[in-house]
Amino acid sequence: MTQTITFGDHLRTWRQRRRLSQMELALDADISTRHLSFIETGRSVPSREMVLRLAEQLAVPLRERNVLLVAAGYAPVFQERALDDPALAAARQAVEQVLAGHEPFPALAIDRHWNLISANRIAMHLLAGVDPALLEAPINVLRLSLHPLGIAPRIVNLPEWRDHIFARLRQQIAATADAGLVALLAELQAYRAPDGMVFRPGHAVPEVAAVIPLQLASEAGVLSFVGTTMMFGTPVDITLSELAIEAFFPADAVTAEALRQLAAG
Repeated sequence: MTQTITFGDHLRTWRQRRRLSQMELALDADISTRHLSFIETGRSVPSREMVLRLAEQLAVPLRERNVLLVAAGYAPVFQERALDDPALAAARQAVEQVLAGHEPFPALAIDRHWNLISANRIAMHLLAGVDPALLEAPINVLRLSLHPLGIAPRIVNLPEWRDHIFARLRQQIAATADAGLVALLAELQAYRAPDGMVFRPGHAVPEVAAVIPLQLASEAGVLSFVGTTMMFGTPVDITLSELAIEAFFPADAVTAEALRQLAAG
């Protein structure tokens, strides 16, 4: 027999995930601790506005806010459109403009599970030697990065980059509780190390490093990148709220010049 998860159960789970006491959340939401306690135990039924207010204070992802609304007896309010939906045409155009405008440096757009949505031509040029099976849709960027048949053998600082990827995934899982990301992390952790390399937990980061670069071996030598992540501000569509652009910048003059030559030729 399947047990129904109540709104109070969901709320308590998210509150604990954010490591907030009832008093802290009540203060943030401008309600009494007693009222919040009654909501969590089911003794009080929250209004639709209260559900959304509590979800906002807990930074619950839009997809999960719909779950909270349904659990409280209300209809979902956040739509999830396909990227080719006419309503998202302006957003999709903005993404393509950002990707193209970032050249001659690589940039790509991904969904919530790190599946590739789009990439500029420079990013695709850096995939030389990748097993064709990894380039079949849907292309998962992290799988492509860490798989032994992907670009992993060409990542000079793979142990450090691998630890960095795992740390980002754990942060995402903590923020979203996404089962797909949990499964992806387990898959990536199971990959064997390329020949001649050993993975050890917690690889030391050089004291002089401000960020973890991606160092990629190429015909032009070792290319070194630092990455940034861009997301849409104040989205009210689930698809847009989960879309991110990963843009890479050259970490040194050698990389910048090599990419300019690649773009030119």
